[in-house]
Amino acid sequence: MEQVITNATGAIAAGRETDTLEGWQQAGKWFSYEGHAIFSRMAGQGEPLVLVHGFPTASWDWSRLWPMLLQQHNLLTLDLLGFGFSDKPSDYDYSIEDQADLLQGWIEGLGLPSVHLFVHDYGCSVAQELLAREQEEGLPFRIASVCFLNGALFPEVHNPLLIQKLLRSPFGGLISRGLTRRSFERSFRRLFGSQNPPDSQDMEDFWHLLTYNNGRGILHHLIQFMEERRCHRNRWVGALQKAKQPMRLISGTADPVSGAAMARRYRELIPDADVVCLRNIGHYPHFECPWDVFSAYRDFRKRLAP
Repeated sequence: MEQVITNATGAIAAGRETDTLEGWQQAGKWFSYEGHAIFSRMAGQGEPLVLVHGFPTASWDWSRLWPMLLQQHNLLTLDLLGFGFSDKPSDYDYSIEDQADLLQGWIEGLGLPSVHLFVHDYGCSVAQELLAREQEEGLPFRIASVCFLNGALFPEVHNPLLIQKLLRSPFGGLISRGLTRRSFERSFRRLFGSQNPPDSQDMEDFWHLLTYNNGRGILHHLIQFMEERRCHRNRWVGALQKAKQPMRLISGTADPVSGAAMARRYRELIPDADVVCLRNIGHYPHFECPWDVFSAYRDFRKRLAP
């Protein structure tokens, strides 16, 4: 099944109803993982819906969608280790598997028997790891459904930006530590579609989250997830193909990294693929056109209702 949405409506109006970045931080709570502080936010009532962000950003990505989802869901989100307002240790062995341990332990610690996952980019790989674990050995909770947003689910059609390639190179440490606001902004803006690009305040917020707690110094460590995707490709793609729970991919097809080609590959490899394409929208659909993403997600969840 495929749906195509051509016009992103209500993006700016809906987005401006959200909190400021400072307010987002003040409303959060921290918990400990392996001795490190992890930022989280929880609010709402209903079935638990866990939101997992992408690279190199943070849970703030969900801020424009948050007030819409809050009406019907118990929302939970966090800044993964090394991202946003969470700790960013410089001597840590960052990996998707470790981030999955973090997320799994958090959900288990909250005593939640079942969760729905809504994941973006890097978070898609974390979800794939959790699906694989569920199928192989079981989890202490049930994954009721998964909705993906512009993630590199199939590394063979992932098209990384030049800055991502440089961060993975032997010079990655120098590139990471020497990253300037101007070079970051130039690369980051390429990820967005033409209809709703980030404004100056948005870029200030993204830069603040990136550099908080010396975040520039670890980007070359975090980026190694691209190699993990390659190494775990068969296991993680197999987890999608074997999944029993409902899944949907919402794809901003103007995304130069994991847009239209990723959506095509999803339809090729996933049985009864459920895909919603957002034309003229880039890598951050939930930030660019939150109302359209909300509508697509609401439709997905309505179909799951008994």
